[in-house]
Amino acid sequence: MKNIKKAGFFLFVMIGILSPFANAQWTGPKRKPDSLRAIQYGPITPAHRTDPQMKAFRNYGLGQFIHWGLYAIPGNEWNGVSARGGAAASEWIRSWGGPTAPKDWKNIYDNLYKQFNPKDFDAKRWAKQAKDMGARYVIFTTKHHDGFALWPTKYSDYSIAKTPYKKDIVKQVVDAYTAEGIDVYLYFSVLEWNNPDYMGGTPKTEEEKKRFNRFLQYTRNQLLELVTNYPQIKGLWFDGTWDASWKSAYDFTYKLEKELREKHPGLIIGSRFRNDEFGARHFDSNGRLLGDYEQGWERKMPGSYEWIDGNDWDCVMTIPPNGWGYMKDWSGIYTKTTDDLLDLLMRCRSMNGNFVINFGPDGQGNMRPEEDRIAAETGAWVRRNAAAVYENRHSDFPVSNYGYFTQKDSTLYLTVFNRPVNNIVRIAVPKNFKQVPASAVLLEAGGKLEVKPADMGLDLDKNTYFDILLPASFQATRAFVIRMQLGAPVKKASKLMDAKM
Repeated sequence: MKNIKKAGFFLFVMIGILSPFANAQWTGPKRKPDSLRAIQYGPITPAHRTDPQMKAFRNYGLGQFIHWGLYAIPGNEWNGVSARGGAAASEWIRSWGGPTAPKDWKNIYDNLYKQFNPKDFDAKRWAKQAKDMGARYVIFTTKHHDGFALWPTKYSDYSIAKTPYKKDIVKQVVDAYTAEGIDVYLYFSVLEWNNPDYMGGTPKTEEEKKRFNRFLQYTRNQLLELVTNYPQIKGLWFDGTWDASWKSAYDFTYKLEKELREKHPGLIIGSRFRNDEFGARHFDSNGRLLGDYEQGWERKMPGSYEWIDGNDWDCVMTIPPNGWGYMKDWSGIYTKTTDDLLDLLMRCRSMNGNFVINFGPDGQGNMRPEEDRIAAETGAWVRRNAAAVYENRHSDFPVSNYGYFTQKDSTLYLTVFNRPVNNIVRIAVPKNFKQVPASAVLLEAGGKLEVKPADMGLDLDKNTYFDILLPASFQATRAFVIRMQLGAPVKKASKLMDAKM
């Protein structure tokens, strides 16, 4: 993951996208270009795909991200110095430099593969936990920025095959999660710190061009290897594509995306893979999505549904503030609770997004006890409230201060995070709506709830209101869901005189 140090739940930051209209891409509604350009390297797949693979993507609801690699051995620190003492974030720790870095650090890190022998790793155990959590897809790191491959690639000696462990970890993950009915997406970093052919800047000399072309071919070989070796996968999740060198290779990346899709029909690729010939990433210079879904919502969310502009999207979220890979020490930092994550999940679902929770196993292949607890608590809640989480879409009902709406046909769900002290949940309904709440029940506890029209009589108010009465005896220690059946209004309020002003 890109190492962004200052972040919060809903920090809206731009991810260095060189497009004339994209400066508000992740900070507000998308701004359309003033004029259209002739573009040769725009989108390859049609917008809003309707094939079974994309239909499944829209209904995933909840996913799991796993960051795992050599960086799990240091666990975000070395010789007692952690990221808070000068080291880079866990999965970025190989890039550590400056006065706090250990002597000969990069060489030390590059030889950690000789120690990588995760004796507790059990892909079936991970997959079972993800299934119990309610995850419907997983994104797994095949190779991060350090270049170490967790599969026995034929194109590099820097892989799992050279470790004491030796066995193909990617295959075990793909097989185990597929067996549990969880779709698998493979994370792949283009950027490689220890590859002598990689460079960040645009290749200029003939020698640089030769080197980088060699790197591009190597990248192509590895990606084709992944889609060939693991045909069960549903998609690829790309990272490390922001450097000028990669952006300059737009002809190569355009052809490579076509080739990957031809080799693996139905493959889903996010917007982070490539750019057009003008350097525009995620969206081309005419504002069209480059890929099948928006991949820019990393530790952030849209401020409103309108920001998405009808595109598919997902949000990948850490538990510590920027902790992707394993961190030995979580003390002294805020770590998200199950309630925090459920709130983010339902906020995401209310805007048609999938919410993906990151896990960072240790060097032996174990999740942290805190991650185990979050997975179990999340799964228990999702099982009880699944109807509000999966196969639902955004609702046009006005945003509620009580929580988040999701809707399927004429069934409306309100996940309540902020319970009113008077036990009256007031639903605002625009007066032009053809359907209003006709009946309501508590999804988990059961029991019919009283629904009463509440005409507020506010001058120039465009809404009417329906009150749902919660029993005073109803107890809840976590968010709860009200399921409403919508029906035609029984009658319209009498027309009264408007105020004179």
